[in-house]
Amino acid sequence: MDLSHLYQHDKDRTWLIRELRSDHAGETGAVWIYNGILAVSRDEEVREFSERHLKTEQNHLALMNQLLPADQRSRLLPIWKVAGFLTGVVPALIGARAVYATIQAVEDFVVRHYWPQVERLREDGLIDTAEILNQCMRDEMVHQREAQSKLQHTGPFANLLNRFVVAGSALAVAAARRI
Repeated sequence: MDLSHLYQHDKDRTWLIRELRSDHAGETGAVWIYNGILAVSRDEEVREFSERHLKTEQNHLALMNQLLPADQRSRLLPIWKVAGFLTGVVPALIGARAVYATIQAVEDFVVRHYWPQVERLREDGLIDTAEILNQCMRDEMVHQREAQSKLQHTGPFANLLNRFVVAGSALAVAAARRI
């Protein structure tokens, strides 16, 4: 898809490509988080949760594949796949609470990542693209709330895990925007 028609100025078009690149990388990572959980978890509730959310993330990735030309995608996708897989595997090895704490933290970060993009796209009159990202954001909010409800309460471990996930996610976004 040629994005040149979306903005008149190259600076704005560069912004959009960078944001979509980070979104594509993030949705790739999300697919692999759930693949990682499913690779090791034997907890039926965690597996059902992960299988449902994996389908949603696969749909998001398909949307990002349509929005972002292949030549504009992050060259670090193999790293995002491995990082996502490990972000799923490690908590799944620890247990259900660690899985839910991880998903809650990841999805909270993602919602905060999508929100300013949606707002700017709406302000710029790119309503169709804004609505696609808004729908992804709403789905992520559902995932975040469901994980939070299963977690029930947080403690020092969940807070530490949250900080680790947020820091890693912020680093990944910064890198994906550029590479």
